[in-house]
Amino acid sequence: MKKKLIYLSALFGILLMTGSCGNKLDLYPYSAMSPKAVTPSDLPALRLGMYNDMQNDPGVYAFILFDLLGGDIHTASGAPFDLINTILSPLNSMVGGGWNGYYGALFQVNNVIGVCEDMELSAARNRTLGEAYYFRAYIYYSLVTRWGRVPIFGKNTLDKPFRDPVEDVWEFIEDDLDAALSLLTTSANYYYVSADAATALKARVMLSQGKMTQAASLAESLITSGKYKLDTFEKIFRKQANTEIIFAFENLSEESTNNISDLFYSYAHPNKGQGSYRVSQQLVNAYVATDKRKDISIINIVGTDCVNKYPSGQTGKDPVIISRIAEMYLISAEAQGRVNGLPRLNELRNFRGLSFISVTSDDQFIEAILEERRLELMGENFRYYDLVRTNKAIEKLGIKSHQTLLPIPGRELQYNTNLEPNLGY
Repeated sequence: MKKKLIYLSALFGILLMTGSCGNKLDLYPYSAMSPKAVTPSDLPALRLGMYNDMQNDPGVYAFILFDLLGGDIHTASGAPFDLINTILSPLNSMVGGGWNGYYGALFQVNNVIGVCEDMELSAARNRTLGEAYYFRAYIYYSLVTRWGRVPIFGKNTLDKPFRDPVEDVWEFIEDDLDAALSLLTTSANYYYVSADAATALKARVMLSQGKMTQAASLAESLITSGKYKLDTFEKIFRKQANTEIIFAFENLSEESTNNISDLFYSYAHPNKGQGSYRVSQQLVNAYVATDKRKDISIINIVGTDCVNKYPSGQTGKDPVIISRIAEMYLISAEAQGRVNGLPRLNELRNFRGLSFISVTSDDQFIEAILEERRLELMGENFRYYDLVRTNKAIEKLGIKSHQTLLPIPGRELQYNTNLEPNLGY
């Protein structure tokens, strides 16, 4: 992606709207080039503009929100779990910014889908359309796991929406992923969406719905494909060639507004950082001495434990990984259940320097899965929703039942009376 393509959204009139959450759903472009006027020669630029909006519109907190809510991260002055009550407010900027950003990106993606559907078949058209379907599925996965019932937009509209049932949202996601899989093949590298990226996301979607047979089958298809294998954390999180990443946003400095590392590193690190968030002592203690992940996952900077997976600090930007093969091991293990899934779990543990474990009950197995996901995927935006989807959040985080969903942003409720708040907020 080139820096000059950052402004493609403006060129095509895709995100020229006011900044309010309500207007993101109102989807009114003040100045627009008609999608009908886009030609096949414009597709590469339109495509990269879509990638840029998907990377940037949801905002930096969208990529770490489930870590901030997961109990293992706290502020410099606070304690673990303090962030939960701070963030879970209809007035919180992370809540409003995430909602606003996902629907803003959706407007771009829907425009790309509309443009491509009106074009004659070609390899470029099919690839771009498949990527757009993947991105729309990813947007709605992000929305439904945060807010539950959300408005579904298959096409952009000026109507003020109602919230659709959760079951309909999941069905919409599955349909888009199936459409993506029918169009996508391989990609130039893992910074572009491939059929494998759609398969990985679909495995996650199936697991989230408790569709275990399908989740296991999809995850196993990637594990056994021969294309991917477990790799060292140093390669994965230090931007080295590796065999693990399936899809990531490249997040280049010249085109990105997302600097995760700046929020995690303290200013005492050589690369500097704001030091907004720290790692809890409980999480530090959870990594045993033989765990090969620890040094890349956590760094102690002058007595402060910080997330270390994003190493650039204020000197640059780091890739944001969306899917990698270790997650597929964990999905396969969980979806296959205690008897058949334990070997996959132990295979991952052994590669990371841990001993094999045995469990005697299904509950022990789920606890083992959750703990391994906690250690493997720390800082990659999973923990809170992992606890929510396994019905462990209330117990482990001490939250109230309504806090298993985010609040609908207050400004959105004011702007659109067809929406209703999540109960309890």
